Amino acid sequence: MNNSIIEIYKTENGETEISVTLDHDTVWLNLLQLTELFQRDKSVISRHIRNIFQEKELDINSVVAKNATTAKDGKIYQVDYYNLDVIISIGYRIKSKRGTQFRIWANKVLIEYLIKGFTINEQLLTQKTEQLKELQQSVKILGSVLNYKTLTNDESVGLLKIISNYAYALDILDRYDYQNLEIIETSGKEIYQLKYSEVIHQIAVAKKEHGNSELFGKEKDESFKSSLATIYQTFDGVDLYPSIEEKAANLLYFITKNHSFVDGNKRIAAFLFLYFLDRNEILFDAHGNKRIADNALVALTLMIAISKPEEKNTMIKVIVSLINKKN
Repeated sequence: MNNSIIEIYKTENGETEISVTLDHDTVWLNLLQLTELFQRDKSVISRHIRNIFQEKELDINSVVAKNATTAKDGKIYQVDYYNLDVIISIGYRIKSKRGTQFRIWANKVLIEYLIKGFTINEQLLTQKTEQLKELQQSVKILGSVLNYKTLTNDESVGLLKIISNYAYALDILDRYDYQNLEIIETSGKEIYQLKYSEVIHQIAVAKKEHGNSELFGKEKDESFKSSLATIYQTFDGVDLYPSIEEKAANLLYFITKNHSFVDGNKRIAAFLFLYFLDRNEILFDAHGNKRIADNALVALTLMIAISKPEEKNTMIKVIVSLINKKN
């Protein structure tokens, strides 16, 4: 940890360059090294660090490590070292020429890192983060759709919408959370619960719109009742899926994957997903627009249909990201 170095310098063409030495996939600097990096007094750097933690921008337990350091007097002291997350946060707060240089570099590298999944200089930063792994996983599922079915233009547009929306969500999370893709900005507990008898009636109505086929909506077993009941499950009195969006996402997933009906499983899943959102008054945003476009819903349902069971959490997070308040 003592050997971690981060140095700003100018290249011959006048561009800002930074050299770093990584330790366990990050950079660790102590207070003295930070003052050298940003060329500001210790009191200024300390104030910024204190504000970062007071404002809960970062979790102190995740970004600070103590390391035994031998001083000039021969005594051993425990010194705080701060990782790259703290260094970047300080860099965006410092008002100095060096701070400006750091921000120029950070913007350039982070943009490259988020968009391409790797930095131009592979020796400086690691190529993967947990957020990008989840994005790569969702893109892999999207790729499987293309092998499963020839898509119409509308369905293709839906796939692109999913990619762009999910990539944007990861961009935001990468800058403010740095840890995991999370379910955020949801609408809280549902105001309306679906009943089995009501849903069966709605499926019968939908059946008339789809040619009144005898097979459409015909239950094969009790799995549909199970899917409906599962989204309202609790543990110690607490909902397993606490928000409207999480219940809706799991409803779409369970109905699509369980194949409870002889015919029309994906259509029924998509229809009830929209019906659930509508009854809970979040199908449309404040401007009267659908939170999820029809073609995106088609593409999303196809993704669920061909996804693997171990990809469920990724699928749920994608769905919630598309229908939460941020969308």
